[in-house]
Amino acid sequence: MKTKQRYFLKNKKIKEIKKSLGNYQDIIPKKAQVELIKIEDMPDILLINNEPLLMQSNDKIIPTLKAVINDDITEKYATVDMGAINFVIKGADIMSPGIVDADKSITPGETIIVIEEKHHKPLAIGTSLITGEEMIENNKGKAIENLHYVGDPIWELDI
Repeated sequence: MKTKQRYFLKNKKIKEIKKSLGNYQDIIPKKAQVELIKIEDMPDILLINNEPLLMQSNDKIIPTLKAVINDDITEKYATVDMGAINFVIKGADIMSPGIVDADKSITPGETIIVIEEKHHKPLAIGTSLITGEEMIENNKGKAIENLHYVGDPIWELDI
């Protein structure tokens, strides 16, 4: 892992990021130290008090799994069955047949947290390709593009 750049963000930029996070803005507490790290062959990582809690993917700031792991996820989620878990944690996109439940308010292009059905623990974070209702109803096709999953380099990142 080779770091290309590392610097602290100014308060104005932190406020912009908090606003763009919407439901996840509590990830950045008041008076937190926010640091941007550019790492070779990885998305840009935002450290909140030295923890990799946010990442930048396609000009969009999204939470990492470490940020949402202890949260009670009640919206913008998709629940996958036990058969899909092995594929998800290897980086595969999430297919509609593997989804057993989803937040019906999901629209295409939103950040989605993928959770497993037995213990309701987060497995991955991705971008929705279809609506929440379509995820549940469809019997074929991709539903969520997998951006970050348990066991990937971002998950393993140790700073």
